[in-house]
Amino acid sequence: ALREPAQIEAELDRHWDRLHQGLSYYKSPSSSSAGKVKENKDVAQPLKDFGLRISKLLGLDEQQSVQLLQCYLQEDYRGTRDSLKVFVLTWIYSEIADYYYEERMCLLRCVLLLLTYFQDERHPYRAEYCNCVTKLEKDLVTNYQSQFKNLFKAEAPTWETHGNLMTERQVSRWFLQCLREQSLLLEIIFLYYAYFEMSPSDLLSFTNMFKEQGFGLRQTNRHLVDKSMDALVDRIGHLSSLILVEGMDIDFLHKCALEDCTEQHQFSTAPDVIKEMDQLLQTFGDIPHQGPVLLAWVLLRHTLRPDESSPVIRRIGNTALQLGVFKYLSTMLKALGASGNNCTASTAKMCIYGLLSFVITSFEEETTQCSHLIDAACEVLSAPSLAEIFWEMPNMGLGMILDSAVGMFPHKIGPLLQLLTALLSNKSTVKKVYNFLDKMSFYTQVYKHKPNDIISKDDETLWRRQTPKLLYPLGTGQTNLWIPQGVLGQVMIGGEQGYVVRWDYSYSSWTLFTCEVEMLLHVVSTADVLAHCARVKPILDLVHKIISTDWTVSDCLLPLTSRIYMLLQRLTSVINPPVDVIASCVNCLSVLAARMPGKVWSSLHHTGFLPFASNPLTSMAQCISAEGMKAGNYGNLLVQIEQPRGEYAVTIAFLRLITTLVKGQLGSTQNKGLIPCVLLVLKEMLPTYHKWRYNTYGVRERIGCLILELIHAILNLSPEGEDQGSTPTLQSLCIYSLANTEAGQAVVNIMGVGVDTIDVVLAAQPTSGGSEGPGQILIQTVKLAFSVTNNVIRLKPPSDVVSPLEQALTQHGGHGNNLIVVLAKYIYHKHDPALPRLAIQLLKRLATVAPMSVYACLGSDAAAIRDAFLTRLQSKTEDMRIKVMILEFLTVAVETQPGLIELFLNLEDKDGSEGSKEFLLGEWSCLHVVLDLIDSKQQGKYWCPPLLHRAALAFLLALWQDRRDSAISVLRKKEKFWENLTTPLFGTLTPPSETAEPCVLETCAFVMKILGLEIYYVVSGSLEQSLKDGLQKFSNGRRYEYWSQYVKSLVCHVAETEEDGISYFAEAQLLISAWRMLLILSTTHSDVMHVTEDSTKLKLFMDVLDGTKAALTTPTSVPCLRLGSMMATLLLILLKQWKRSPDILCPLSLILECVLQADQQMMERTKAKIFSALISVEINISQLPQLLLSVCETVKDEALALIDNTRHMNQMGDTVEDEDSMETDSPRGQQKDQRDGVCVLALHLAKELCRSDEDGEHWVSVMRNVPVLPSVLSAVELSLRSKHNLYFTEAALHLLLTLARTPQGAAAVAGAGVIQTICLPLLSVYEVSSNGTSQGFSRKSQDSACWPGVYRLCMSLMESLLKTLRYNFINEALDFVGVHQERILQCLNAVRTVQSLACLDEADHTVGFLLQLSSFCKEWQFHLPKLLRDIQVNLCYLCQTCTYLLHSKKMLHHYLQRINHDLQLEDIMSLFWAVLSVLTFPQAKNGETLPPAALPKTNRPPQTPSKEAASGGEREEVEQKALLAVQCSLLKILSKTLATLQHFTPDCCQILLDQCMDLAEYRTLFVLSFTTPAFDPDVAPSFGTLLATINVALSMLSEVHVPKCFCAFLSRIHAESGSLDALIFRLSWKDGVSCTIFTGQIHFTFDV
Repeated sequence: ALREPAQIEAELDRHWDRLHQGLSYYKSPSSSSAGKVKENKDVAQPLKDFGLRISKLLGLDEQQSVQLLQCYLQEDYRGTRDSLKVFVLTWIYSEIADYYYEERMCLLRCVLLLLTYFQDERHPYRAEYCNCVTKLEKDLVTNYQSQFKNLFKAEAPTWETHGNLMTERQVSRWFLQCLREQSLLLEIIFLYYAYFEMSPSDLLSFTNMFKEQGFGLRQTNRHLVDKSMDALVDRIGHLSSLILVEGMDIDFLHKCALEDCTEQHQFSTAPDVIKEMDQLLQTFGDIPHQGPVLLAWVLLRHTLRPDESSPVIRRIGNTALQLGVFKYLSTMLKALGASGNNCTASTAKMCIYGLLSFVITSFEEETTQCSHLIDAACEVLSAPSLAEIFWEMPNMGLGMILDSAVGMFPHKIGPLLQLLTALLSNKSTVKKVYNFLDKMSFYTQVYKHKPNDIISKDDETLWRRQTPKLLYPLGTGQTNLWIPQGVLGQVMIGGEQGYVVRWDYSYSSWTLFTCEVEMLLHVVSTADVLAHCARVKPILDLVHKIISTDWTVSDCLLPLTSRIYMLLQRLTSVINPPVDVIASCVNCLSVLAARMPGKVWSSLHHTGFLPFASNPLTSMAQCISAEGMKAGNYGNLLVQIEQPRGEYAVTIAFLRLITTLVKGQLGSTQNKGLIPCVLLVLKEMLPTYHKWRYNTYGVRERIGCLILELIHAILNLSPEGEDQGSTPTLQSLCIYSLANTEAGQAVVNIMGVGVDTIDVVLAAQPTSGGSEGPGQILIQTVKLAFSVTNNVIRLKPPSDVVSPLEQALTQHGGHGNNLIVVLAKYIYHKHDPALPRLAIQLLKRLATVAPMSVYACLGSDAAAIRDAFLTRLQSKTEDMRIKVMILEFLTVAVETQPGLIELFLNLEDKDGSEGSKEFLLGEWSCLHVVLDLIDSKQQGKYWCPPLLHRAALAFLLALWQDRRDSAISVLRKKEKFWENLTTPLFGTLTPPSETAEPCVLETCAFVMKILGLEIYYVVSGSLEQSLKDGLQKFSNGRRYEYWSQYVKSLVCHVAETEEDGISYFAEAQLLISAWRMLLILSTTHSDVMHVTEDSTKLKLFMDVLDGTKAALTTPTSVPCLRLGSMMATLLLILLKQWKRSPDILCPLSLILECVLQADQQMMERTKAKIFSALISVEINISQLPQLLLSVCETVKDEALALIDNTRHMNQMGDTVEDEDSMETDSPRGQQKDQRDGVCVLALHLAKELCRSDEDGEHWVSVMRNVPVLPSVLSAVELSLRSKHNLYFTEAALHLLLTLARTPQGAAAVAGAGVIQTICLPLLSVYEVSSNGTSQGFSRKSQDSACWPGVYRLCMSLMESLLKTLRYNFINEALDFVGVHQERILQCLNAVRTVQSLACLDEADHTVGFLLQLSSFCKEWQFHLPKLLRDIQVNLCYLCQTCTYLLHSKKMLHHYLQRINHDLQLEDIMSLFWAVLSVLTFPQAKNGETLPPAALPKTNRPPQTPSKEAASGGEREEVEQKALLAVQCSLLKILSKTLATLQHFTPDCCQILLDQCMDLAEYRTLFVLSFTTPAFDPDVAPSFGTLLATINVALSMLSEVHVPKCFCAFLSRIHAESGSLDALIFRLSWKDGVSCTIFTGQIHFTFDV
């Protein structure tokens, strides 16, 4: 958590004195301290009493005991404060003791850390550490030495001295701690003297002290030492020995000896100390730890005073050799290095390196126990830095051992290869080792007897070969070595016992190694196999180390690596296979597989080593049952050799190999070949490995870790690497096995290890450092188990059946033994922050997907675990990622875990009574921390990094989204809450191209979303004043403009970097989405959000337009198109809401062109939005041609695609219509018919464009080039026949209707074959029942899309075409009326029985069409005489019905539905004119009753119902409006009907005046009767019907209070009929309206 150097320095300055004091910081109890505790009033009495008992138990100062107790309760206590008040158990004292011991250890570890890195240039805090060490340097060793003495002299505590809580277990625990502290103190002293010189007197002092203590073996309390403490005791001895060797400064002594200036060494001036040391060391010899000290002293004495006391030196040297000093050194370095490559181990190796180098230089090799010396040298040289130092001077020091090993090579192959393997540390050393072995000059052989082909000197010191000789008995053509004739050989050892000869022969060892492997292959089934295995294993280990360190050399080693497969095959098939050699082979293959997995797999596949399937794998059931699977040679070796022996080198190598092959992303075929291997692991190893026999501690944990690493690698395979066929894949096999078999339970058991067990394992380790101890491996295994389980749950296919794994994870167990509690308790783990983090991540996953209550699972531990979570969340020095994960877990819990989130919110009723609506934050509420994290003053501090701030705001957003009103109400009222919350929105972000902290974008997005939700849900008047002020400040500070500009630049940046891909796209998308939400809200809540200025709206709108343009014009990547779609939605909404937009046609056209060229499936929704926006925009004529071309191309393509889709649906029998999706950005299925689909909107846009092009010059040329009409008409025909694509059909008909209004358009539509498209297919739209009644006359609202509406549109289209084309369309019109005569007649009759607006609307459209057709009576009479007569009759009856219904309001009211419309004056006037026309006027041109301009328009005042009206009054008002709506429709129908009838009869004047007229050619329409119209169909329509119609119209006029309009209307009549002298109007406007009409001898008067 502390990352800044200044923070580190401040902490060190504050606490350096405590570090300097070390363990003496903790004082012993005293009466004065006890008195101060009792006097302290700030501490509660129970806490004081508790602290005093702890003081007695631990022997610790009373004040420090109370402080310790407080710290323990804060950081490590695993219960609640309440449970502590109720009872105090014995185990709490034990826990506090453990906590105290760990505190002491941590204090020493801090000093150790400082000494480790204070001179490391690579460490970021080197300067700060160095300053602190400079302060500590004085008296540090003196203090720590005295503390060490006190520890090993301390008497064990007893119940008499420390109270009855000091049990035997506590005493044992105390002594273990005593040993750990001794070890750590010595480690600090050793590291100190690695950097600082030790004086001779100090050396004498340490030597006396260690002798007295027996190098750790003569502990005061040694009776308490048990077997588990042996490692610690040995470590104390190792460190004691190292301190003394380091104190003699052998490195400097060696340098002085080489430069012949030994007087410079500090011991040259201390003869007294030397004398005392001589006497002291002569008493050594009974403890192995003394060996290195004696050896170092021999070197010191021999170098400084070679002439004095040579018997003493010899005696001491012999004692060292008798103690097996070189074997001891090897053992010591292995033990120190076991805990990882830490600083102590590497410093020890450096120290021993100097010792060994000097020893080898100074003494004869025979005296130095060669084999153990080589082991020690190998341990030393394993330190990377020392290997490089060695190669700088390969002929000095340890180089002499190398020369010695070369002298016996290849007779003794092991020592040389052992040394060279240790010397491989980096690429440069690899090259040196390779070249060294490639150019060997000597070949050493051993002979029992002198060969016959040898010539030798008399003294037998030199031999010469007489004949050439093959060195290996291999077949011809195989790799071999050949010693030529005449080669000289020096006899190193000769005599009766045999000869050792070194031949002067140059060769490459790599060839020799190949021969050795070949020899092993030849003798694999003979008794010599073990001897050859001993020679080949070092070769394989060397090859493994070389290719691990430098892959580039692998080609040169191909002769060796290619033979490994055969070696593996032969060795694993023998009766007693050599497991160590097999393990080395597999290790080599693992390294090769990392680079070329395919080649390794193909070669290994044929060896029979790996498990395999004898039958092809086809199903999961077959895989799980392991039917037909063989374990291979490895499986047999595991069961027959490794498990009985308890050694698992091959298993460890096998698991690494399979993991490497899996990570190599092999193809699907090879991965299927790995299924038997993985199945063996899942079925035979994972469930049972913990039950196997083990000889070595820690191997079980390592195997478990490797198994989980393999599974983890499989679950993280990318989908590309897995073939998603029907046969099982590696990943699906793993998921199924873990979810449904014992393998899953094994993983659950690993997770259930629990925090306590891990703590015990860690405590048992000799050191806490390093990454390779059993504790660290156990932690890694548990972490992998978390990750694997998380991935299985994430990747498992959804199922209704709960799998055994899910059951085991979520089952409730009594007494806190269920897994959820175990997972939650990992929060107490402190060693590795990743462990609690991954545990919480798994809890988060379970809380999301599992149907369970986490709160219920936690049971009585819930409050304690909550306290632990919040403690870690509050800590300023806690790992930031844990805090983030805790907040993410709580964020998920808001939605999915109501009980748990209430526990964490910890809200209390304000007045203390339940049911209160006001709440307060409880002491343990997580909101305290969250409020601190969003506090503007905390931002930028190290304990509140941006990621944590973001997580806190995500949690708050979850509260708002889930509408947690109790928590929200508390937060709203917190002082400065809104100010702190909105602070991020007032900052200035770095430009998108320089964004370093993408989470800041998410932070701002969350704030915007919270603001949006608050504004949306809370009534504007109820908003908090501070929020209103914040919004006002936001507006005044021009922040809308700033964020608009930033979001635009962000979108542009994403578009510019689409090729490389933006690293923070998810964050950018979130911010853009949040900003979009805020802007959409501003259109409806502009007063609250203060977005009222036109300039601001213009700026916001143009930025959105520019962003949309940037995202959609150039890019083709998915992220850009996604952003473009989001921006297009916002653009459309702003366009619709603000209704004032600048000229944006040009950019929209450009966007449309680019969108049309992009991937059509991805862009479908975006295209629809752009079309919709263009429909809303006023079309500029200059932009028309190109836009029209683009739209028509789209319409053509979409129509053709719709045809294909409809045919496919018809074949599939799919008649289900898809519901509209509410999500604006969701991808839709291809070519579906939707109201807002691309095709429908494109048709509407084409309609608008055609309407703008009044003279038709543009669309005519476009449609000539693009076959729009044929494709649209084909799609319409198919849609009508199949009764699919309703919205498309409606839109297409609207387009055709628009075109039909101009002569050019009508000609084009007719020429394209519209009558063939519509006439017969339209029959499918309506169904005629067996009794002759149509089912199409429903009572459905006329506004909703329906197939009857399509029929009405077709009627309108026919009417419009006939009206425009006249005689050119008469035949098609007659065809249409002939085909649909039955429906037309039904429709005219239906008005009597169904008065729904839909039915009346169809009648209106039908009569309108007949009105146009009635102009062509003669043609109609010729072609369809019977139909003409039927329609004339039906029209007369329709006239009678309408008049009756208009006259008798009660009858009409009886039939009505309640539909809210209003009666319009123009309809009444239209009717009035129609009646007069029938009575008096000649036929109008084109069959029109009146031009539209003749009808006066009225503006109706809005009808607002009174709020105070009773329900009855409201019902009457609704019914009245419904009545008016139907009257309006009836008026329209009646006026058109009368106008149509006018064409079937001459006017009155013609009848009266034209004597030559043949009345027989006209049929009687109305009988000469003046009875009132009847509803009975048996009563024929009469002339009285017409008079009643006029009376109805006049009566309605009185209800509309606009007499001037009517006056103007009558004036219009007079102007139209001025040529008729017989017509006289008399108007009087006194007490009403009176109209008298004289026509010939007939006189009618109507009074209103």
